[in-house]
Amino acid sequence: MRSDWDTFLAKGKRQKLIDSLRAKGIEDERVLEAMNRVPRHVFMDNAFLHHAYQDKAFPISGGQTISQPYTVASQTELLGIKKRNKVLEIGTGSGYQAAILAEMGVRVYTIERYKELYNRAQKILVNLGYNIHFFYGDGHLGKAQYGPYDAILITAATKEIPPVLLDQLKPGGCLVAPVGNSQSQVMTRIFKNEKGTFEETQHGSFAFVPMLKGTVDGK
Repeated sequence: MRSDWDTFLAKGKRQKLIDSLRAKGIEDERVLEAMNRVPRHVFMDNAFLHHAYQDKAFPISGGQTISQPYTVASQTELLGIKKRNKVLEIGTGSGYQAAILAEMGVRVYTIERYKELYNRAQKILVNLGYNIHFFYGDGHLGKAQYGPYDAILITAATKEIPPVLLDQLKPGGCLVAPVGNSQSQVMTRIFKNEKGTFEETQHGSFAFVPMLKGTVDGK
């Protein structure tokens, strides 16, 4: 990663954030170590620079948000990913979550429906040195031609999991998504067993922007 994108001040604030996430119950040290290496401030607008290492979500372009660090940590921990796994992310957004996944040594395939966000996240992640596969399109469709995936992460609220995404999941893999209405969702983990059937567990309430169909080209 380019050293000129980070500072000693940012690193110190980031370490305090990581300590707070550990205190809030995040146990996977691999996740915490990855988050400690990613400069969250570069994914945010300058107006919010001093807020970058608070455990809060903040708005970005297109009416979207950069997720609260605890939410990112929780979702990533639930995925249970290993190095060299193939992971599909639905909703690139700021690109911050994709960077965390890449830091954990997985192959990241990420889809974004907002062209402005797609372009901005791609530029930031490439400049940071991450090798990520970017796609502009509707996340409801997934990317079957690059699957199946060891894990799928949905970073927007959905009333139900699109069946096509479950089809793109490997046996033995899992999908994590916030499932519910526009006001509140339950973080849901769906495990696909070797027989191709599914086991579902729930992991607390969260609030995400909605997962919408189609694309927005920004014109």
